[in-house]
Amino acid sequence: MPVSLQRHPDPAWRARVAMLAIGAALLWPAMVFSEFKPWILFDLQSLKAAGEFLVGFLTPAHSPEFLWMVLRETWQTVAIATAGLTLALLGAIPATLIVTERLSVSRLGSGRMHWAAGLLRQVVRWVLVLLRSVPELVWAILFVRVVGLGPTAGVLAIALTYCGMLGKVYAEILESSDAHATETLLANGASRLSALLYGALPDSSAELVSYTVYRWECAIRGSAVIGFVGAGGLGQRMDESTRMMAGGEVCTMLIMFVLLVAVADAVSRMLRRRLG
Repeated sequence: MPVSLQRHPDPAWRARVAMLAIGAALLWPAMVFSEFKPWILFDLQSLKAAGEFLVGFLTPAHSPEFLWMVLRETWQTVAIATAGLTLALLGAIPATLIVTERLSVSRLGSGRMHWAAGLLRQVVRWVLVLLRSVPELVWAILFVRVVGLGPTAGVLAIALTYCGMLGKVYAEILESSDAHATETLLANGASRLSALLYGALPDSSAELVSYTVYRWECAIRGSAVIGFVGAGGLGQRMDESTRMMAGGEVCTMLIMFVLLVAVADAVSRMLRRRLG
């Protein structure tokens, strides 16, 4: 038989079949416990409701009054995300100075960190873990109970959650940067803040700015989600339109969200290009 016509069975087919079987065996209990029932989508009542919603959804609402309301709520959504991220930065930057071991003055000479400095870093790390472990939606529900309905609850919810995220990632970015400039500045008597500004930031500025803009983009999406619990913004209006099955209004708001994310992505690319 010619070589080109010879059949060569896959030597790893048994392992692949076994992995597929194990994956299916693990997936099935998860689907059962999550009560995943896709056949409900094909129920006649569900299909009728979905059809009525899609008929309106394919025709975006465009009345002047509604578009003005969407623009106003969009601006409030951006304001919630920006204010929340700004408050998060006010907490994340000092936390980054504390938890970044590369900025530790006590490590100079002996190479070991003082026990008090290590304890403080560990406490701040656990605070950051606590802040980012609670989703902004849960924080929003709590603050809605405390300060009432409105954008204040959304700003505070985003500020707490994103403070934990930014502090952790900022520290990791700075830890992975070149340590020579930072250690030289600290060894020559520079303060921790000076070592951060003139030693670590020049090498990591592009990555830090890119991640910050990405988090701002996430904050815009998050402010839309927390609007569903009464924290203001475009999400609260979308919740009202969804409850009324107003597909055209929901479509217009979704288009606005896509435009917001596109603008945030363009800003991120521009900043990376300038810093690069």
